Amino acid sequence: MPQFERYFGIDYSGAQTPSSSLPGLRLYAATPSSPPVEIPPPPSPRKYWTRRGLAERLAFELRDGPPALVGIDHAFSFPMRYFEVHRLPPDWPSFLDDFQRHWPTDEELTYVQCIREGRCGLGTERMGNSRWRRFTEERSRSAKSVFHFDVQGSVAKSTHAGLPWLRYLRRQLGPKLHFWPFDGWEPPSDRSVIAEVYPALWSRTFPTEGRNDHQHDAYSVARWMRETDAADQLRTYLCPDLTLAERTLTRVEGWILGLP
Repeated sequence: MPQFERYFGIDYSGAQTPSSSLPGLRLYAATPSSPPVEIPPPPSPRKYWTRRGLAERLAFELRDGPPALVGIDHAFSFPMRYFEVHRLPPDWPSFLDDFQRHWPTDEELTYVQCIREGRCGLGTERMGNSRWRRFTEERSRSAKSVFHFDVQGSVAKSTHAGLPWLRYLRRQLGPKLHFWPFDGWEPPSDRSVIAEVYPALWSRTFPTEGRNDHQHDAYSVARWMRETDAADQLRTYLCPDLTLAERTLTRVEGWILGLP
């Protein structure tokens, strides 16, 4: 029997501002009985989702609906080296608060490049190094550092733009959500789960069928989650084979759902 009743796959974009309509921001949804379909934003002059609009839609969907699994294509935390250099406690909720204070990318007219250049925010006090990598990135072999900006396939910009919206969802829904693995490796059966994903793990597995790259990444996430849950294999990925030390580390750094 499937663990979840809904699956949301999200390809994320760190471009422009929180209220910008972004073609790289895509949402696909599936259920155990229906394959993934694209969910467009509400009718408006904006053709595509905005980061703010998407976060609000997720809050609406997850507040009272049946348990869902949400996969978002950006990192949920930073390498332990970042915590050490900036003398931060190894605590994920505290990290989100500290990050948003320095990188307020959820505020109007604020975007990643503006903060990187020191024209707004306090991000210059919370910089990282592209040589710093999380354990999950090392394990994946191909995922880039969360500080590796301005290269193809980088998630640095989307991560820096997306982290404050994880904080927003946590503040909006509280115990209704389980942020994996920070809230524990084994989610309660009645809880919606939000997890970091890496679409490149699965996008070549499924035919594109006319979808562009952003659409296909979001589709692949929703389809993999749906099919893996149907095959009763999702629990294996939610509880990866890690040592105690590795589990302790990744409860701070995060883990990519789907890594073998």
